[in-house]
This record gives sequence, C-alpha cells and structure tokens, in this order.
Amino acid sequence: MSRTTDILLTALAPAVWGSTYLVTTEALPAGYPVTLAALRALPAGLLLLAVTRCLPPRAWLGRVFLLGSFNFALFWALLFVAAYRLPGGVAATLGSLQAMMVILMARGWLGTPIRAGAVAAAATGVLGVALLLIGPDAALDPIGIAAGLGGAASMAAGTVLSRKWQPPVSALSFAAWQLTAGGLILLPLALIIEPTLPPLTATNLAGLVWLGLIGAAATYALWFRGVARIEPGAVSMLGMMSPVTAVALGWVVLGQSLSLMQGLGALIVLGSVWAGQRANRPTTPVSAMPKASPVPAGGTIVNRTGAFLAMFGANPFRYVMTNRTERRP
Repeated sequence: MSRTTDILLTALAPAVWGSTYLVTTEALPAGYPVTLAALRALPAGLLLLAVTRCLPPRAWLGRVFLLGSFNFALFWALLFVAAYRLPGGVAATLGSLQAMMVILMARGWLGTPIRAGAVAAAATGVLGVALLLIGPDAALDPIGIAAGLGGAASMAAGTVLSRKWQPPVSALSFAAWQLTAGGLILLPLALIIEPTLPPLTATNLAGLVWLGLIGAAATYALWFRGVARIEPGAVSMLGMMSPVTAVALGWVVLGQSLSLMQGLGALIVLGSVWAGQRANRPTTPVSAMPKASPVPAGGTIVNRTGAFLAMFGANPFRYVMTNRTERRP
C-alpha cells in the first residue's frame, strides 16, 4: 500500500478514539475508570488472541508487558487522573504534547533525525488543540498536570518502543499481545481500588462493546500497523485527530456550541497534522531503512491467522515460526 493509504488507515484509530468521551459520559456508569479500562482492554485482547491464535514467546513477555503498561495500563490510569483533576481542554492539550515527546524519544531510541518542520508542526498542533478546547475559566491543578504529562510520556514511549520492537507477526497479533497484557495489569488494580460494578444496562453493554471491539481491538490493530510502517513523528501527529472528533461529536450529537475560536483551532490542528506528515516524510528509501528487531532466541510463535489478516501484514500460509540458527561451513 502507498504511504498515503497507510496514513489514512492509521488516522482512523485516533479519530475513533475521539468518541471515547461521548461514550463514557453518555453510556457507561460513572466512578469506575480503572474497571472500565480493564473491561475495555482485556476482553478485546483475549478476543484477538482467539482470532489470531498467536501467543508471544517467553523471551518476548517482558517487552509485551512493558508495552502493554505504556500503551494501556499506565497511560489510561494517568489519563483518568488528569481528566478528574483538570478541565477536559487542559488535559487534552497536555496529551497533545505526546507528538513533541515522540520526536525526542525517537531521536534517542531509534536515531531518527529531529527536523525543524516536524517540531514546528507539533508545536502548532498543541496551539490548535488549546484553542479548540481550553476555555477562559480553565483551572490548573499540579497533580492533574503531572498526570497529564505522565500520560503523554507513557503513550509516547509506547509508540516509539512499539516501532523499535517489531515481532515478525501481524499487527493484529501485536495488538492482541499488548491489549491482553495491559488488561491483566489493570484487572487486579481495579479489584483493589474500586467497588464492584452495578448491574449493567443494555446501554452500558453497548458502550463497552463499542469501546472494546471498535475503540480497542480494531483501532489498535490499525494503530500498531501504522507504527510499523510510518515514521514515529508522523504517527504521533495523527493522534491530534482525537480532540477534533470529540468536539465534532459533542456539537453534532450533544448539541454543544462551537465558537469561532474553536473552529479556528480545529483548522489549525488539521493543518498541523498535514504539515507533520510532510515534515516527517522519510528521505531514505524504505528498502534501505533498518529492519525491525528480531524475536529474541528461545521463542516459538504459533500463528494460524486467516487470509483476511493480510492487510495487517500476516502470512496466512505461515503456521509455525521457530527461531533457527544457520550453520555456515
């Protein structure tokens, strides 16, 4: 597929994530953030594991749980803390700093050059999100700010390390590993710090199905597919589509007002996302780029995916992959 197609498919993920606020506030019980995060991640991960029938080798378990923590457990926990202690606009603006963090982390961990155009696009995107979401009465809480910055750093680290550590499996399998690991981390935490969920209504179940199947399983498969194919700085800029979708849904579905300043902010965000894709365009041909890290020695991966997974890079004819050591004369 072309780079433009990869970008459009990857952009679908944060665009759908923008519906999380609407679904959470309108369809889910309030006061159970960690429990709902676990119910969003773990069933989605187990479902994808059942579909792909691909388990990580023991040598990969440490990496998988670290990535699951960065991309899901730690990120979602800090995100909820920031959402509770800060106005939504301030929390989202802090989250948009992820794009800048990815540029710096990719330089240190991947050796990706820092381009002035990419930094300018990321900074402009943060300004656009601020105009889109921050109101004049926004209050600042130190703990909330720390949580917002920590959540952005966690997702940034997860994005860069997901690019650095690429196993030879489909993006769907990689998403399954990380979602399951993140859910397993969140589940005991939810049981310890939160009360039992009340009986769920049909609306509650519909909201969980949307956030789990679409907002986690499908979208994170697209996201990790994009992480493997697109430059980290370009991928992180696509995350700014999320607040634009959230505001648009609030306007269309909830009848919330949309000011001229917010419209300007949305245009700035969309322009910065476009500029970020151009600024992060690789100058090295794909064939000359370094290959992803191989699976560490000692692991066996059983993969029985169907042909429909071909879009995510799966090989439907590869049933068992084992590490081999070639002997040369």
